[in-house]
Amino acid sequence: MTLLLLGGTGEAKQLASALHGLGVPLIYSIAGLVRTPALDCEVVTGGFRQFGGLDVFIKAHNISAILDATHPYAHKMSQQATLSAKNMGIPCWRFNRAPWQPQADDNWHEYANWQALLSAIGTKKSVFLSAGQLPPAVCEGLSAYAKDGQRQLLRTALNPTTNLPKNMTWVKAIGPFSQQAETDLLRVHKIDCLVSKNSGGAATWQKILAARALNVPVYLLQRPLLAPATEEFNELKSCEDYVAHCFKKTNI
Repeated sequence: MTLLLLGGTGEAKQLASALHGLGVPLIYSIAGLVRTPALDCEVVTGGFRQFGGLDVFIKAHNISAILDATHPYAHKMSQQATLSAKNMGIPCWRFNRAPWQPQADDNWHEYANWQALLSAIGTKKSVFLSAGQLPPAVCEGLSAYAKDGQRQLLRTALNPTTNLPKNMTWVKAIGPFSQQAETDLLRVHKIDCLVSKNSGGAATWQKILAARALNVPVYLLQRPLLAPATEEFNELKSCEDYVAHCFKKTNI
């Protein structure tokens, strides 16, 4: 019987390494678009369509439980995980790292969707977008501001998947980043607005610290609502202990 660990985050890699070391049989799944981690356990890249879908993969590989440790905004994969677990009669556990919390000297604005967020930044002069790939509709909205002279800086780990506004500069980079580097970037580009997702974790936290130090307002896209998992965790050790205990106790 095998655990399917849905990864793509630093925490997922840590869980995979720890659980494998504790003798939990597992398969680590990752999209593999940026990089594939070096792990001692079996690693599957490229998603589940190549296998006929997640349900088929679960049956073919004798998966007895799913641990969803994907990015907090990977809602499509998380939703599919809970659905497939229900279809196949197995538990779906979720590790979801805690979101960032504002401090007294932060200037944060949170929005439920891109449309609301874009409506709020139209008067900004220089916008830094550090929120992953931008959907086509978002780029269309930003194009209108670019025509009005707004400068836009986009940073992603992969090449953009859609056409970018003419006034947008794209930078390819993969975290973690230092606070000094983030501060320098904000200063060089005279950023007066940071757009981000509330991803949590340490890999991109330094941009928030840089914005705080320079009094740059932060516009955050709220996390998507997910269907409840069988068990949910936001602390690595408690998640690791629970999963290891379940496999040792019941040999699921």
